[in-house]
Amino acid sequence: MSPRYQFHHMGIPTTEPKPNERYSAKYRMYTADADSADFRIQWHRFEPGCPLHPLIQTVPHPAFKVPSLAMAIADKNVLLGPYEPLPGFHVAIIEEGGVPIEFIETILSDEEIWGRAQQGTSELYSGSQG
Repeated sequence: MSPRYQFHHMGIPTTEPKPNERYSAKYRMYTADADSADFRIQWHRFEPGCPLHPLIQTVPHPAFKVPSLAMAIADKNVLLGPYEPLPGFHVAIIEEGGVPIEFIETILSDEEIWGRAQQGTSELYSGSQG
């Protein structure tokens, strides 16, 4: 049985600082949400020495919600995770055809996810801006 994929957001690497960036000291990266009501786009800017896989730092990635993270990443080339940046929000990134793809398993509503991300209430982000 193959997993059901539901689009969640698009992550796009950038070298330009964006408004309202959140900083992750763990991954030496900044994340900012694009001003888009209809499409969820996140900008990711990486510092020198970022420990994330080069594909994550250079290639845009789609992110999908899945009912089972374990099933979605089984027998895949896992680049990151699984990990839990927010309670009840589990993430892993795989490589498929040279592209990073993020999978999310969560019990949280989209409003809870985006609200917590923007407030910086996550172990991933320290809340400081660049």
